[in-house]
Amino acid sequence: MGNTLINVYVRTGDLVSAYKVFDGMPEKNSVTWACLISGYTQNEMPHNAFAAFGRMVAEGFIPNHYAIGSALRACQRLGAEGLKHGVQIHGFVSKTRYAFDVVVCNVLISMYGSCIEGYEGCNYAWRVFEGIASKNSISWNSIISVYSQRGDVSSVFRLFSCMQKEGIGFGFRPSEYTYGSIITAAAESLSVNHGSLLLKQLLAKIEMSGFAKDLYVGSALVSGFARFGSIDTAKSVFQHMSTRNAVSVNGLMVGLVKLKRGVEAVEVFLETKDLVRLNFDTYVVLLSAFGEFSCVEDGNRKGKEVHGYLIRTGITGSRIAVGNSLINMYAKCGSIENACSVFNSMTDKDSVSWSSMISTLDQNDCFEEALSIFHTMKTTGLIPSNFTLISTLSSCTSLGWIKMGEQIHCEAVKLGLNRDVSVSNTLLCLYADTGCISKCKKVFSFMQEHDRVSWNSIIRAFSDSEASITESTNYFIEMMRAGWSPNNVTFINILAAAAAFSRIELAHQLHALVLKYDLMDDTTIRNSLLTCYGKCGEMDACETIFSSMSERDDVSWNSMISGYIHNEQLAEAMNLVWLMLHNGQRLDCFTFATVLSACASVATLEHGMEVHACATRACLVSDVVIGSALIDMYAKCGRIDYASRFFKSMPLRNVYSWNSMICGYARHGDGQRALEIFKQMKLENQPPDHVTFVGVLSACSHVGLVTQGYDHFESMTKVYNLTPRIEHFSCMVDLLGRAGEFDKLENFINRMPIKPNVLIWRTVLGACGRVNGRVLDIGKRAAEMIMELEPQNAVNYVLVANMYASGGKWEGVAEARKAMKVAAVKKEAGCSWVTMKDGIHIFVSGDTSHPDMDAIYEKVAELHLKMKAKGYVPQIRFALYDLEMENKEEVLSYHSERLAVAFVLMRESELPIRIMKNLRVCGDCHSAFKYISGIVGRQIVLRDSNRFHHFVDGKCSCNDYW
Repeated sequence: MGNTLINVYVRTGDLVSAYKVFDGMPEKNSVTWACLISGYTQNEMPHNAFAAFGRMVAEGFIPNHYAIGSALRACQRLGAEGLKHGVQIHGFVSKTRYAFDVVVCNVLISMYGSCIEGYEGCNYAWRVFEGIASKNSISWNSIISVYSQRGDVSSVFRLFSCMQKEGIGFGFRPSEYTYGSIITAAAESLSVNHGSLLLKQLLAKIEMSGFAKDLYVGSALVSGFARFGSIDTAKSVFQHMSTRNAVSVNGLMVGLVKLKRGVEAVEVFLETKDLVRLNFDTYVVLLSAFGEFSCVEDGNRKGKEVHGYLIRTGITGSRIAVGNSLINMYAKCGSIENACSVFNSMTDKDSVSWSSMISTLDQNDCFEEALSIFHTMKTTGLIPSNFTLISTLSSCTSLGWIKMGEQIHCEAVKLGLNRDVSVSNTLLCLYADTGCISKCKKVFSFMQEHDRVSWNSIIRAFSDSEASITESTNYFIEMMRAGWSPNNVTFINILAAAAAFSRIELAHQLHALVLKYDLMDDTTIRNSLLTCYGKCGEMDACETIFSSMSERDDVSWNSMISGYIHNEQLAEAMNLVWLMLHNGQRLDCFTFATVLSACASVATLEHGMEVHACATRACLVSDVVIGSALIDMYAKCGRIDYASRFFKSMPLRNVYSWNSMICGYARHGDGQRALEIFKQMKLENQPPDHVTFVGVLSACSHVGLVTQGYDHFESMTKVYNLTPRIEHFSCMVDLLGRAGEFDKLENFINRMPIKPNVLIWRTVLGACGRVNGRVLDIGKRAAEMIMELEPQNAVNYVLVANMYASGGKWEGVAEARKAMKVAAVKKEAGCSWVTMKDGIHIFVSGDTSHPDMDAIYEKVAELHLKMKAKGYVPQIRFALYDLEMENKEEVLSYHSERLAVAFVLMRESELPIRIMKNLRVCGDCHSAFKYISGIVGRQIVLRDSNRFHHFVDGKCSCNDYW
């Protein structure tokens, strides 16, 4: 009667009452003790079970196999902590008649498997298993389960085979638990292809054995097939199961979510929610399914509905995992506010909660907020995980916050998480993107193991400068020697480096390796090859690759167009644009911006306007990127009025829009308007960047605003926290040089925090070349420095010669020309062009190849006489040859821009004359164009390599300050 009462109380979980009955029993036997010990074990009170077992032995009772089994199961529940008690019980049992009892030994196998990690646990379990004289199916299931838990698939199948052979003689066969253990081992440990094939073979055996519809086996099969992506087989097993549970439902849903089939996962939930008792894990999976909806709005809406249900049932507040899933669901659906709301409402948070919130903010460009959450997390005492550090380091990378990134790096070292490959990979990205290449190299060298991402990251880090591209190539070779095959990312990174620095030999080698690794069908790699060959000037190779592509994306077309533009084949680029339109290919913003940039570079206004019309028809003209490109195009094509009109009509402007307008006005010599736009930019709270100040300082330089120029230069650091770059120092040198402030100029250069480069000395020479009658010491110094730094650039010799010519020092001009010959450097020919209805007409200084050249020369002579009659005096100092006066005048008369203007004037028209030149206009031609504009009564717009000049009625827009 007492034993029965104890069992009743045990089943209801009332161990206090059970013990009272036990304690009040005048007589107890082994069964009584076994009931109490079993009760403690079943109700998760293992320490009480050990105490009861010890007291039973101490009071002289001999434990039966039920008492021993219950005590051993208590050890099993405690894991490693229970091993000590388990060994003691095993020692006691070995002295009794139960030493080889199959029931006790079966529990001992499971106990050692659970209490000792790794293969040592297998060894102890195996010794017990070998000692069983008459093994039963539970013995085999127990030992198979031990090896299954460790993912030892080969041992599991070896034991399974032995079990089948031995079972024939002893009358037992594999049970549902056997198959469950085998399926679990296969699902946890094997590769996708191997695991899926093995499960299909097992499925055939299971169907023959009649266990296919078993709940335990069926659930394991569904989860296994779903894990390996064999979702159709998983669904088939699921549909044929006679009963289903939460495990099978969750397994199928997880598989569908992994394959981005969130809608189907939700359908499984809806079909089973009223038939199966679902658990919390089901809702976790369901919420993740909403994040995989192709329509984000639908996922967000349905996710909110489930969220409401979870709030009403009280599940949200009671389970951290559900709260974490809600955060991830809202993050994937793009609802950051809801994700933050869930996070803030959670009374309990674990490290996953914090990591999920930080990751959500990082992935949605809320970098500063992510780092703020990270700092708050540290105050809670929770230890950041590797996932936490990855997201915070990613935010530091995006913000360029290297100091904070270094602090998090130190924290990773303290926590030992720097040994995590993913954390180290994120550190590589941080240091690479912030230019800390030496630290990037150090992180890589300290990594205990590298994966493909590590190699790709270090290769990319050393691909950003020409000096280190060799090191990047060496890492690429090391990667292959280490046994890692390069993937598309590897090739894209190193092809980008080859493209950036025009390494054609490297491009050919990489192309050969792409073919070797059979990656040529990858569109991203083909696009990278197109870009690389285009940058290296091999458009024939580009055309071959492009024509062989069965599938082309926007990047493919854009790469070809960019290649043509880079190689100055604008006609081919425009033909490809028209082909895209003819084929119904929708041009994206990048395509339009690229083509507009090309039109701007060669100043083909007509083509630019055609592209503008196409963008309007495509409803893309309101895009801020295209709008900025249009402003830049019109400004560079001489229509600053069109650029201004379009700028004013833009509904939305970004920093590029403002920069295009400021630089446009500066280039046209209208410094005051450029500064007005800058003032308006500040009023509209648009932060300026480095390019903005290049435009602002150029504007000050072109109109001689020295004081304002200094003020704007100093505001970069004091107001906007922008460190001036070499181009800003060059603008200041130009400003002082144009103003004739050479003492201040020299002092400014001497105080520069960075070493003056070729750009600075070239600017100095340009300024000295505008000084008549003398050669300055700073000019001589600049000449020496520029020849030392860049002896192979013809422009430098021309600038030196100009400086000496302006000072009348013809021996200096002769020396510069002699040095040029010794260095085997050729000066780029002066070239001007005009766009007419019948095409583009190009003229070179002294050229006689144009079919109308005789008439052009006659027109030049006619204009020369008319100019002289108006008071024109040739400025022979701009003739770099020490010739007779008449010969110098003749050389100046046949400069390319003079030939171009004469050609246009031969044709009847009242339209403004637009001439483009590849070099800077000389002072004599500038003077001549003022006279010509007054003589012919037409506006002449001349764009040289430096700026625009608008000549009207004998005056120039630059007011001779150029």
